[in-house]
Amino acid sequence: MDKSVAKCIPKLSRRQNDSWSDVETVEDVLANILSRLPVKCLIRSKAVSRLWHKLISSPYFTKLHLMRSRENVIYILYPYMDDIKELHLVDGDGVTTEVITLPGFENVSSLSMICSYNGLICFTIYPWFPHLYMRQPVEEDLEILICNPATREIRLLPRGSPAEQELGIGVAFGPGTSDYRVFRFFSSIFEKPVVSPQCEIFSSRTGTWRGIGFVQQYPMGANHVFFNGQVYWFIASEEDHSTPGSILSVDMEDNFKTIELPEEVTAHSFLIILEGFLSLVAVYDDDLIMDVWMLKDANESYWEKKCSAYIEHAVEECIDSVAGRNNEFFFITTEHYFIFNTDRTTWEQLYLQEGFGQDSPVVFTYTESLLPCS
Repeated sequence: MDKSVAKCIPKLSRRQNDSWSDVETVEDVLANILSRLPVKCLIRSKAVSRLWHKLISSPYFTKLHLMRSRENVIYILYPYMDDIKELHLVDGDGVTTEVITLPGFENVSSLSMICSYNGLICFTIYPWFPHLYMRQPVEEDLEILICNPATREIRLLPRGSPAEQELGIGVAFGPGTSDYRVFRFFSSIFEKPVVSPQCEIFSSRTGTWRGIGFVQQYPMGANHVFFNGQVYWFIASEEDHSTPGSILSVDMEDNFKTIELPEEVTAHSFLIILEGFLSLVAVYDDDLIMDVWMLKDANESYWEKKCSAYIEHAVEECIDSVAGRNNEFFFITTEHYFIFNTDRTTWEQLYLQEGFGQDSPVVFTYTESLLPCS
């Protein structure tokens, strides 16, 4: 047995070793034991025997392992450093548990991480502008990659329809465990001041794009969340195109609808998942007050305020990214990292690795998995 594999499996007594072959004959028992191991150990464990290789490679085991991993959701940070493309895994105590270097992206200057779900990460190679209503023409074509950091698998999706301007993107996961769909909003004709937004959808099942034509609304770029079978984005306010005015959602049947916000917000607003609800984190510039709202009824746009808090550490700093987990969320400002507890309304400053880039760092929740990218 490989030494690295042996470290992941508890040592057995001689008597236990004698009965280990009996355990292997009961695949459900073996699967239950192996499903508690990290992906790195599981990949190496495939070399132990044909039985282990077959079991670990099976869709059944992939689902079982994912179910176990969901019990230990952590955070994944992408500091957006120019020289080295790294992902940092951080647990709920603010401890960096692993640093993953992304190979092959050393010379890519506009690699953006836009979502994380069930262990799969979506990257885009495209210079998203903070305020897309500026509608600056970009010569680069949008490239979309799906990556599993644990298995190091990366899939480059085929390019979509030619576009003069990219307006937004979002990823939905399902209905199958390994299925995902990418919603892409774009304008095929660059004509000021009119934008004619279109949408097309990539399916991992077919490996192709399917156009659905023109749409009435389009999102503010690539920032989005996926929750309960729907993708959610902000829609720009008509009065101030840099500020959210409402929410755009789409389900797995391609049904679009808009959801009203609970109150007027600022440009420093974020959508997260908190305690099993789509939630809104709104930060106000003048008094540095943060409101946290939870959407209780999407059909009626009914929101309930979870809490309000004074952001003591955010003086003269911008809010870059927010991610929710259980009753807390990870908060990135220009120079600091915090975890905010919504029940106690308390802040905990984290002291992560020095040298993090400050050029649009992002954070998401992360669940390690064996899910394939294709």
